[in-house]
Amino acid sequence: MTLALQHLGDAAARVASRSALLQISGTVSEVTPTAYRVSGLSRFVKLGDCVALQPGGRRHGEVVRVDRNGATIKPYDSTAEVGLGAAIYLAEPVALAPDASWKGRVINALGEPVDGGGPLRPGPDLYAADGEPPPALSRGRVKKSLKSGVRLIDIFTPICAGQRIGIFAGSGVGKSTLLGMLAGCKGFDTVVIALVGERGREVREFMEESLGANRALAVTVVATGDESSMMRQMAPRTATTIAEYFRDQGHSVLLMIDSVTRFAHAARDVALAAGEPAVARGYAPSVFTSLPKLLERAGPGVEGKGSITGIFSVLVDGDDHNDPIADAIRGTLDGHIVLDRAIADAGRYPAINVLASISRLAHQVWSPEERNLVNRLRSMISRFEETRDLRLMGGFQQGADAELDQAVALVPIIYDAMIQSPHTSTSTDAFRELAEALGKGR
Repeated sequence: MTLALQHLGDAAARVASRSALLQISGTVSEVTPTAYRVSGLSRFVKLGDCVALQPGGRRHGEVVRVDRNGATIKPYDSTAEVGLGAAIYLAEPVALAPDASWKGRVINALGEPVDGGGPLRPGPDLYAADGEPPPALSRGRVKKSLKSGVRLIDIFTPICAGQRIGIFAGSGVGKSTLLGMLAGCKGFDTVVIALVGERGREVREFMEESLGANRALAVTVVATGDESSMMRQMAPRTATTIAEYFRDQGHSVLLMIDSVTRFAHAARDVALAAGEPAVARGYAPSVFTSLPKLLERAGPGVEGKGSITGIFSVLVDGDDHNDPIADAIRGTLDGHIVLDRAIADAGRYPAINVLASISRLAHQVWSPEERNLVNRLRSMISRFEETRDLRLMGGFQQGADAELDQAVALVPIIYDAMIQSPHTSTSTDAFRELAEALGKGR
């Protein structure tokens, strides 16, 4: 009898896949504050499938666990609309049809407009929310340099088109301000931004102040901090999918995700709801699988196509730059910019610690002369910082060490020359501007 029912269910599933008149459904058997269980769907769903509360209705949640007794659903909104015995229907998976007309629009993690500008015009092709990066041997090389307009970055950690770089910082150190300065970077055809877990008031500020002239080129994906973990986990994937569409059209795309840490927090919530064990500071194993899968989608496209330059902010918990998430992200990216609270406390913004920051593709940008100059500047700054306590105690004597004398004379001038804010003019030639500052300071 059981075997006959299984055959009947398989036959019904095949008919349902070909007919809009027959829908596969199950019933809610358990409801918790963050997820619910559905009986009767186990044999017809797989991880990542979507479900709805009405036949053919709006997606309500995603399957995060399947076992013999039922499926666990993590909702996009809340479980408040779901009660015991409610019917849950299998729905279409999340897919996007981006179009050039999406520029200048603000959408949510499911690709729905939230800016009051009317419906989005769909493009001709569907893109899966969990796309695959181009094959490694088919990807183009990263060679073309970019001017960020931020002097410290253009000198010490230059960025190339197609590079992926992270901004690592604790809370309140100027991470979002620096991202706003970089959002106005010229040289891109399209800008795609994911604001993940941000305060609601910051969305308009970022759109109206930080983007500036690039606003007409930008597609912004928003999942604020009060939205569900599913929406916060989906937002970076949606933004990356849109960036992939424009990359395939041959565009040079700037993709900014603020922040990847909140994406990891959301992925942890989903993984724990699915029953995964916590292995590292509460993070489940799948979190460390999903991070490189997301980050690898940025970068150069197939040879001859466009590229995605990725700038990812990383919120460092408790100013611990070696926490598991920061460490995993740092090992995946092509460079990292570290913001230091002590530098911010001294009033020097952007608060970039040039000794802890690195661009793995800087050799593609620097000339031999510039490389030698940057190495000398780093050496001077290192000498200046490591002797700070000695100098404060009065142990420094002019003339005893020529290299230290030079560092004491020049490093304060370098620090002053590197100070920038969103309200000051952007840099056009960072090395020339530094040379002019050093010439005036002597």
